Amino acid sequence: MRTAKDWVGLVVFVGVCLAVGFLGSLATAPQVDGWYRTLNKPTWNPPSSVFGPVWTTLFITMGIAAWLVWKQTGFRAGNVPLGLFGLQLVLNAAWSWIFFGMHRPDLAFIEILVLWLAIVATMWAFFRYSRLAGWLLTPYLAWVSFAAVLNFTIWRMNT
Repeated sequence: MRTAKDWVGLVVFVGVCLAVGFLGSLATAPQVDGWYRTLNKPTWNPPSSVFGPVWTTLFITMGIAAWLVWKQTGFRAGNVPLGLFGLQLVLNAAWSWIFFGMHRPDLAFIEILVLWLAIVATMWAFFRYSRLAGWLLTPYLAWVSFAAVLNFTIWRMNT
């Protein structure tokens, strides 16, 4: 049975994830029609209109995943999986500021590799408490894997 605390928790977790997405968009949005447009990109680069809906969906599923772990563990017992989750959120936002804000695809590529490892560690920790929570992070890992390849390709095409 779901309590009011459960629903508030869900809203908070999803809200935090969406807030991280918004924070990243502050660096990204002004650059999409500016600096980013001037870069050489591979033919398989998705149109800019794809990124917003994909990231919004991923941030919502990430919030649900974290909420599922929190419901199982609380903050004290869930400090490792939820701490890893927080770390990967920070890394997620940082990538946008490095790539778009600093115009540094080279450093962003190194950072996205660290983000990828943090997502894998988070998934591993989530699976220990909720199989569904672990699986909910799978599309996120797939998208960040694609983003890492795209980041690398853009970096190499523009050096």
